Amino acid sequence: MNALPPAGQADPLDAFAALRTPEGAALLDELRDHDPSQELATATRLRRTHPAALVSAALGQARLRQRAVAKFGATDAYRMFFTPAGVEQATRTSVAAHRAGRFAEQGVRSVADLCCGIGGDAIALARAGISVLAVDRDPLTAEVARANAEALGLQELVEVRCADVTEIDTSPYDAVFVDPARRGGRGRIFDPEAYSPPLSWATGAALKAPRAALKIAPGVPHEAVDPRAEAEWISDGGDVKEAVLWFGEGFTPGAFRATLLPSRATLVSAGPLPAPPVGPVGRYLYEPDGAVIRAHLVAAVVDRCEGRLIDETIAYVTSDMAYESEATTAYEITDRMPFNMKKLKALLRERQVGVLTVKKRGSAVEPEELRRKMKLQGPNAATVFLTRVAGAPTMLIGRPVGRP
Repeated sequence: MNALPPAGQADPLDAFAALRTPEGAALLDELRDHDPSQELATATRLRRTHPAALVSAALGQARLRQRAVAKFGATDAYRMFFTPAGVEQATRTSVAAHRAGRFAEQGVRSVADLCCGIGGDAIALARAGISVLAVDRDPLTAEVARANAEALGLQELVEVRCADVTEIDTSPYDAVFVDPARRGGRGRIFDPEAYSPPLSWATGAALKAPRAALKIAPGVPHEAVDPRAEAEWISDGGDVKEAVLWFGEGFTPGAFRATLLPSRATLVSAGPLPAPPVGPVGRYLYEPDGAVIRAHLVAAVVDRCEGRLIDETIAYVTSDMAYESEATTAYEITDRMPFNMKKLKALLRERQVGVLTVKKRGSAVEPEELRRKMKLQGPNAATVFLTRVAGAPTMLIGRPVGRP
């Protein structure tokens, strides 16, 4: 995929090179805060003093930089360069830094970063003091990765090579990191063997290295996880971002780990956990972080809070014991009733609830639809859970622990 919008028949590499000239750099600086809704007027104005192809390339890159701020932060994003695929697929800085930190904690000093994309992981590894060989087979993508290492002053630690990753000798390196492409012409790829390169090839490359990490989709079935790997699911700010398979010395084969960023709090199990007990709703309801759920570690939360599930198919944990953990959000339950819109509306009116947070698991009702029907009014706030308890559609009303 090209980094820049087509400008006539301009070669993408030539268009990218133009952005790195003094004129291109000045144009990108000028476009840092441009309004995309005014792009036509901006392009018309700039083409009076700059070549049309350069203006088109700069506008395309400016859009990508604005999108990249969410992953890389403004300080880095406005110095870096991107491709459309690179913005979409790159690891966000917080996750890449966590992974680089795990490598550094194991004493890794050099990494072969295969399928490096625009260089997000290579940058994090270099910032952790690790030297990196960053490899991508697409010439434009490799050039963008090289430009990013230079833009951030990391070129002494990052060597970028345009090559087929399957032909790279990784034996001189302490570790291997592989981030296979998981998108194709039709969107996301869910079959790990349809990754590019396939997960089986990446696993083989990992097993040849002293240590390795493979980035995979967080929705990967547990049966597809190699038993020789430690599997880690990572969330950032409550959103599950990715899964990583770790191989080699310092990692535990067959273990499952959930890591919560930015704190790096973790839950770990040496292997699959037994099914947790199911029982009645208690005083507290605990909502596990998505990484905990993906890692199948809800049973660990149940054990720690001396609780139970409200339903064998629902990842809500209940207990009569107050339990504090970064792995869960805690609520105090004040009411429980069978699913009934009219009764809920009457209760909320009685409690003078004007702000309602709606959460659901195991319910087809849309939160916005429910809020609209409640016609909320009043100074108070509440949370309602639309779920199942012992198989029955149920509404649980409560409030986050620590809030009035």
